[in-house]
Amino acid sequence: MKATSAHGVIFRWLIWREILLSWRRRADLFSTLAFFIVIVSLFPLSVDPDARLLRSIAGGVLWVSALLSTMLGFHRMFSQDFADGSLDQLILLPQPLFLTVIGKVAAQFLLLGVPLVLISPLLGLQYGLTSTATLQLASTLLLGVPVLILLNAIGAALTLGIHGGGLVAALIVLPLCIPALVFGAGGNISLVGAVFALTLAFAPPATAAALRISLE
Repeated sequence: MKATSAHGVIFRWLIWREILLSWRRRADLFSTLAFFIVIVSLFPLSVDPDARLLRSIAGGVLWVSALLSTMLGFHRMFSQDFADGSLDQLILLPQPLFLTVIGKVAAQFLLLGVPLVLISPLLGLQYGLTSTATLQLASTLLLGVPVLILLNAIGAALTLGIHGGGLVAALIVLPLCIPALVFGAGGNISLVGAVFALTLAFAPPATAAALRISLE
């Protein structure tokens, strides 16, 4: 019980630490959200303003925009801690490393994923989505954005310390994101939930293993 309580305290501290550090670089967060808004808003201006066409592409546009937005700077998820030596200390924390990874991912979701999900219904108005379709799309993003962040963590860990690793990481991550992208754009909440459960099971241990390898 004491060990579980200690893990909970460390986990909450880690999330709070990540939020504070990310907030110091809040320009990166705002630029990511601005990128998402701009990409989604440009599509209605660049295609035939047919209501049925816009409704048919809305899911795909928002999901692709969310994917690209979460990949902006994701390779820096561990690089700052790696550069200042904090990552070595995080690995030595008295809790499994995969819990540390989950804490970092949770902080990223709170800072980036939640605002992105909240903005998506407003952006969906540009595509003439019904309230039901908007709710369905927001629900898939709520389950799917954590999947994208978890997969980005794997890519960031595998390319840690590699010059120009962002491109390599993107090539690793993009194929892994395809199932979530396909099911999410199609509005299939149950399948996106299944992908989320599967990703949550394998991504943190895989990221932890990649971090240990990168630090050897």
